Amino acid sequence: MAEKVIIIGGGPAGLSAAVYAAREGFSPLVIEGFNPGGQLMITTVVENFPGFPEGIDGPEIVGRIRKQAERFGTRFVNENVSSVDFGSRPFRVIAGDKTYEADAAIIATGANAKMLGLESEQKFLGRGVSTCGTCDGPLYKNKTVMLVGGGDTAMEDALFIAQFATSVTIVHRRDSFKASKIMQERVKCHPKIKIIWNSVVDEIKGDAKVRSVRLKNVQTNETSEMPTDGVFIAIGYKPNTELFEGKLKLDSMGYLVTIDEVKTEIEGVFVAGDVADHFYRQAATASGSGVKAALQLREYLSMMAYKERE
Repeated sequence: MAEKVIIIGGGPAGLSAAVYAAREGFSPLVIEGFNPGGQLMITTVVENFPGFPEGIDGPEIVGRIRKQAERFGTRFVNENVSSVDFGSRPFRVIAGDKTYEADAAIIATGANAKMLGLESEQKFLGRGVSTCGTCDGPLYKNKTVMLVGGGDTAMEDALFIAQFATSVTIVHRRDSFKASKIMQERVKCHPKIKIIWNSVVDEIKGDAKVRSVRLKNVQTNETSEMPTDGVFIAIGYKPNTELFEGKLKLDSMGYLVTIDEVKTEIEGVFVAGDVADHFYRQAATASGSGVKAALQLREYLSMMAYKERE
C-alpha cells in the first residue's frame, strides 16, 4: 500500500513539513538519510530562530522539531535515497534495499556549503569555522574575522559581519574578485575590511576554538600566520539535487526550479528549503517553506480524494 506522503530530507524544512502533514493525519514517512538535520547540525549557537531569545544549539532545534513531528505520527527511515521515479503513480522512492511508494512527495534535501578541503577546517567546524555569515556574524562582535571567497555571497557576508567584528580580512586566491562591481566597491571602501590577494588558507590552528590561520601565497609559495577569532568559508553552496537530474527541472546552479515557491512541474511533488533557495538559506525560512509545502500538499491530496469519490 502506498504512503500518503514521503518527505525526503530531515532538516528544518523536511521536519517542519512533517509536523504539518502529520497533524493533518497523513502519517508522513520521512527518509532522513545518514546525516539528518542538515546545516543546523554543524551550527553551535542559533540566535535568530524565533522563540529562543537566549539562543539555542542547532542540533537541539532539529531534535525538538523531530520530536514534535513524531508526536503527531511521523515515521522515520534512516537510509539514503538512491533513486526516485516521479514518472508514474504512485511515485517510487528507493532507499536502502526497500522501495517505497507514495501518492505525494516533498523534497527537502537541502544544500551543502562548499568547503576548502582542509582537515583542520573540519576539526574547527562550529568552533570558529562557519559557512554562514548571516547566521553567525553577530557572534563575532568586537572580534577579528577572516573570510575566504570572491563572489557576491562573500562580499555580502563580509559587509554583514563587518557590522559586528572589529575587522574582516578577505582572503582570495586571485588578484581580482568575480563579484559584481558595486559589491566590490562597497567592500574595498569599507574601513573595517582588508583584502589579501593571491593567497589561500593553508591550515586553521587553535585549541578549543580557532586562534589563527596559516596563509600561503599562491605565486611565491611563501607562508605566514595571522591571528583570528573566526574563519568564514564563502565559496558557494551545492544543492543536493543529483537524485533529481533528469527527473525534475534544475536551474543553472543546480537548484530545483519551483512554481509558486514550493510546487514542481509534476503535480504531487513539492519542494522545501535550501534545495531550491539559493538566496536566504536560513533555518527559519527553510522551516517556513516546509510549512508551505505541507499546506500545498494538503490541498493536493484533498483534491485527489475528492476526485476519487466522484
